[in-house]
Amino acid sequence: MAGRVVSSGGAGAGSADGSAKPRRDGGVPERRPRRTVSGTRGRDGNGARGVADSKTQPGAFVDARRLRSEDLVAKTLKENSGTLGLVTRPKIVDFTARARERKHATVRVMALRILAIVLAVAAVTGLGWLLLLSPVLRLDSSQVTVQGANEWVSETDIRSIVDEQAGKSLLLVNTQQMTDSMGSIPGVTSAKATKQYPHGLAVTIKAQRPAAMLKETGSDSLTAVDSQARVLNSVAGASATGIPVIEVSSVGKGLKNRAVKETLKVLDSLPESLRGKITKVTADTQDSVTTELEGGKHVIVWGDSSDMKLKKAVVDKILSDPNVIGDKTQVDVSAPLRPVLR
Repeated sequence: MAGRVVSSGGAGAGSADGSAKPRRDGGVPERRPRRTVSGTRGRDGNGARGVADSKTQPGAFVDARRLRSEDLVAKTLKENSGTLGLVTRPKIVDFTARARERKHATVRVMALRILAIVLAVAAVTGLGWLLLLSPVLRLDSSQVTVQGANEWVSETDIRSIVDEQAGKSLLLVNTQQMTDSMGSIPGVTSAKATKQYPHGLAVTIKAQRPAAMLKETGSDSLTAVDSQARVLNSVAGASATGIPVIEVSSVGKGLKNRAVKETLKVLDSLPESLRGKITKVTADTQDSVTTELEGGKHVIVWGDSSDMKLKKAVVDKILSDPNVIGDKTQVDVSAPLRPVLR
């Protein structure tokens, strides 16, 4: 059977090159389309080689040499094209430039902080100068008022203390120190200074009358003293009417004498109605303070300055009741719970 070719595909199968096989029924053999491997280059209807579908059938043979290659340059240009289709340069990170930018940013922040500190210091300095050193709140002596001074406590002495603070800012004026200095003036019981912004000061004092007048033996001069044995100012025209007089050998010695000091405390505690009747005061010792009323009509022995509130009440009760005092002229209340009439 030489010269006869047997197809390995069996009867009815196509040839290896895809040509039609003769049919057993004698008809025209059908021509099967040539199968191409998916993903390989084939020919189109015009005989040109084209690019087949990139998808392949599972298990099909793939020729890597015929796979479609990707154009990386075109892809990069497409990804970096702008909104107007212009090609833009891909962003490249310059670490040196970034470090320079961070350095500039740090310098800028430090400069802003230093500027803020300088402005704050300038503002505080300016405000301090305005409130403490400028004339805005400066104490003016002409705008200082003084109330409570009398003929024994001179207003001039009060103003001299205030003038020491004149010219200062009211914020720096020490009113406590000022009132303490005023309280040390003889005859001043209390003092209060109130700031009146922007330039004024109101001073209110409580001035006491002299506890007694000291008269030196053989002299007509009188020296006003307070309950603490301090010499008061004698203002021109001051009247000594109604003020008890204590006769001493000398004013200087009298102010140091314990009997005189105790007598001043007793006299200072008496009401004006009783003080006005005193015509003579004696004190041989600090426990024997004695006053004569109305030229010796009544003599009151006070003893010392203790329990003066009770002693005054007892004396007032005895002197106001004729049935009690009777013809007696002396009332001894040195022991107030057991008064003695003589």
